[in-house]
Amino acid sequence: MLISRGAVGDQIVESFTGRYAMTHTYLIEGIRGSGKTVLMTTIAKKLEKEKEWIVINLNSTRNLLEDLADGLEYSVRQFPDIFKQGMSVSVADFGFGVNGNGQPANVIGRIEDILRLLQKKEKRLLITIDEVALDDNMRIFASQFQIFLREDFPVFLIMTGLYENLNSIQNDPQLTFLLRCPKAQLQPLNISAVVREYQMAFDIDEDTAKTLAHTTKGYAFAFQALGALYWEHRASMPYEKIVMKLDALLDEYVYRKIWESLTGQERKFLLAMEDDASCSAKEICNRAGIRESSVAKYRERLLNRGLIAAPEHGQVTLTLPRFSHVVSLYE
Repeated sequence: MLISRGAVGDQIVESFTGRYAMTHTYLIEGIRGSGKTVLMTTIAKKLEKEKEWIVINLNSTRNLLEDLADGLEYSVRQFPDIFKQGMSVSVADFGFGVNGNGQPANVIGRIEDILRLLQKKEKRLLITIDEVALDDNMRIFASQFQIFLREDFPVFLIMTGLYENLNSIQNDPQLTFLLRCPKAQLQPLNISAVVREYQMAFDIDEDTAKTLAHTTKGYAFAFQALGALYWEHRASMPYEKIVMKLDALLDEYVYRKIWESLTGQERKFLLAMEDDASCSAKEICNRAGIRESSVAKYRERLLNRGLIAAPEHGQVTLTLPRFSHVVSLYE
């Protein structure tokens, strides 16, 4: 079951689909398991249904430009009207030939040949890349994408990633154009929507659905995981044991990876907090043994990464469900 992030998705679609697009690039940022990939996939599928759009999904661990060239050549085969005299696919399947002679072109040439055809046919290309990170592969691709934009090709890009990875990409001196790129920061799912989904899925009363929903704290992975566990075990197991199984899934698939990415002081900061309570900087100093002058620095880092929230002045809370309980077992 999918809880729509309609406002965010609609905003991205509208920014791409106007006659004069407001932007050609969008970043989706969020912690692990927050639903970044689901949102990007939903947008891609929506645009793919429109006849003027072609969607290419790239793997960030592979050569991005080569994958883009291959994906474009495969996609345009589905649109016979795109081909024109003087353009053909080589017999050896190397790619588009120039002037119909079947000779393979370099990667950029292959891509630009097809982009020119798309431009004449008034078609648009959406490229999606999931969980990006800064490396030479990304630098080369993003720099070339900027050239495509300067040449006024109908290309659009959505990338998802963790805060620290997107921040590194945006602040790379070779990729400063991405600093102007709009960013969607995923927030927790609406608790009322989670309650309604659980009520419909399990045919349960509102109070029981609220118990489940508040256990998830609106965290997308927990919504799916707890729902699956409750469906399977609700008739044979007390709720407390179902939650223990949820802890194991959170640990295995998400929390341990998050924990390993943190510094020692960040870990101390989080261990000083409780799952369903807010605390002040002074309390964190006393519990964690962190100097008060350093708390603001770690607070800002963890806020940016989406691991804590500041619901009121001077107070912070954990955003992830049962995070303190699970990670305390690592110590």
